[in-house]
Amino acid sequence: MASAGVIGTTAVPRGTGRDNARARDWAEIQERMLVPLYEAVHDRLEVGPATSVLGLGCRSGLALLLAAGRGAQVAGLEQDGELRALAGGRGLRVGAGRPPTADVARSAYSLVTVFEQPPPAGEPRRTVAAAARAVLPGGHVVLAAWGPRERCESAAVLDVARRMARRSGARDPFELSPPGALEDLLAETGLRPAGGGRVGCPFAYPDLDSAVRGLLSTGLYDAAAEFSGAPLVAKELEEALQPYLRADGTVRMANVFRYLIAERPR
Repeated sequence: MASAGVIGTTAVPRGTGRDNARARDWAEIQERMLVPLYEAVHDRLEVGPATSVLGLGCRSGLALLLAAGRGAQVAGLEQDGELRALAGGRGLRVGAGRPPTADVARSAYSLVTVFEQPPPAGEPRRTVAAAARAVLPGGHVVLAAWGPRERCESAAVLDVARRMARRSGARDPFELSPPGALEDLLAETGLRPAGGGRVGCPFAYPDLDSAVRGLLSTGLYDAAAEFSGAPLVAKELEEALQPYLRADGTVRMANVFRYLIAERPR
């Protein structure tokens, strides 16, 4: 059994067919792109049988599954019901929560990960505060973000979301990329920086259709689809991906992600 327990357990709501398809696209196409990031963090912190891991915004749970494969006890929180259901299908028990508050404080973990940037404005700071409450003294919190925009070939493709959302509130995926941005989230949490690193995470897809579906599954294009219409957004994505389309039909974009390790003093 991969899970150490249930946090804030609720019944899993079922979404629309579109929601289910997008969740499956995340789990089957997009999530694997971040495996180098997950593995780098697990290696750096020597995740193993002595580690208890809480994933905040754990999506369909691949990072937790990899930690469980190393012997760690794992638990997660994810607000999306379809993604929670997919995590359950992987043998993980994931509760609901956005942002995690009181439910998190009932347990403590040696490692709390925030691999996904929370979408609503203002959420990252609240999520980091929740992570600080959930980690044991001497334990670690890991925050992750896109690396420098100029080091990420996906930046031009992600810019489609901003352009097509106009004024409807599209996220800037590089909001936490500037030097010191992740560190600033630690203010007033009692956590102290304890290292970090950069990891290459190429986005590689077998074909153009998979690339479009994978990128749309991130949620970064939701505001654009609402404002401009999903078909038009998909069409613009196809155009933006053309420079990264190879002769064999595959799509590949080189990207860099960064992570910050924070420690809770004993």
